[in-house]
Amino acid sequence: MSTTIINVIIQIVAGAIGGNLFAKITQFTMGRIGDTLVGAVGGAIGGFVFQGLIGASGGGLDIGSVLLQVAIGAMSGAILTVFASLLLNPIDY
Repeated sequence: MSTTIINVIIQIVAGAIGGNLFAKITQFTMGRIGDTLVGAVGGAIGGFVFQGLIGASGGGLDIGSVLLQVAIGAMSGAILTVFASLLLNPIDY
C-alpha cells in the first residue's frame, strides 16, 4: 500500500476517535454513530487540506509523520463534530 493511503486511513481512524472523545467531553453529540461518521469525515477532510498545504513531501511512515497525521485527524474530526452538532442541535438561550 502506498503511504498516502495509509496516511488517509490513519486520519480517518483518528478523526473518528477524536470526534467521539470530544463529543463525550463537551456534550456536543449526535449519538455514537453520528459522532463516529462525522469525525471520520472530518479527519479525512483535514488530512486532505493539510496535505494540500504542505505538498506531497509531508507524508511518510516515520513516527513523527504518523503522530502528526493522528493529531491532524483527531483535531479536524473533533472540530467537524462540534460544528455538525451545533448545526443539528442549536443552543437555545
